[in-house]
Amino acid sequence: MTAPSEILPVPAGKPGPAVDKQWLARLRADYRLDRGRSVVSHEHDGPLRLLKSLYPEGEAICHSVLVHPPSGLVGGDTLDIAVTVGDGAHALVTTPGATRFYRSPTGASARQCVQATLGDGARLEWLPLEAIAYPGCEAVNEARFTLAPTAELLAWDITALGLPGAGQPFSSGRFLQHLEIPGVWLERGRLDAGDALLMEGDLGLAGQRCLGTLVFAAGAALGRDRRERALDAVRALIDADPLRASAGATAAQDDVLVVRVLGPVVEPVALLLRRCWAVWRQALWGLDGTPPRLWAM
Repeated sequence: MTAPSEILPVPAGKPGPAVDKQWLARLRADYRLDRGRSVVSHEHDGPLRLLKSLYPEGEAICHSVLVHPPSGLVGGDTLDIAVTVGDGAHALVTTPGATRFYRSPTGASARQCVQATLGDGARLEWLPLEAIAYPGCEAVNEARFTLAPTAELLAWDITALGLPGAGQPFSSGRFLQHLEIPGVWLERGRLDAGDALLMEGDLGLAGQRCLGTLVFAAGAALGRDRRERALDAVRALIDADPLRASAGATAAQDDVLVVRVLGPVVEPVALLLRRCWAVWRQALWGLDGTPPRLWAM
């Protein structure tokens, strides 16, 4: 079932932000196939842009860099991102840095909302760098992907709770995470720093502070052989990884494959997901898994 959007409540006694302090930024990006070349047109309102589009793999695949110059959100801010990938087009979207959800002194929520729609034969790789939940944040991070019957998607979400390396543990705050393919697959969870059982329990995060999810989804059921080959490939990677005890791969549905990882910090989680992304790219699409140059900067 599709769950309704949720606004995190404002704690009692704390007023919401003044209207003129709320920051709304919108971006719409439309990819289409034009004589064998995937091209993009886009428009924005506020500090949210597609910085550039590159073609390191040839004209069929458009690599785009999504930039939010302020780099972070505070209570009352909203990033509203809409992506359309037209029939037969292929887009890879990444970011140059993390999305930061800063402390909310008013208790109001900061939101990032992504809506992506894929046409027949379209492919989207949604690969932003991590989201960081600062201590005291009130954050909502939502992504919804709607696929035509022959469309396919590779997407990930990496969330870091606090900044342990800087001595800023996630000791307070809440982070609502929502990942959805409407009518097909939904993962929704509230990460509350005050929930000791969730944060420290063996059936929760078990003391880990970074969680990652990689999804491959198709608009129709995958053939069994293709599905099993893809799962076997990433399971072999996971079995050889230092995070193997807190990672796994499964077929959530006949048309949705998922890799989940827990780790103490971002770097080992992101590294494992990048390796799994590269393996799935090769196994499912016959494409090289060479990472975008931006990731090495």
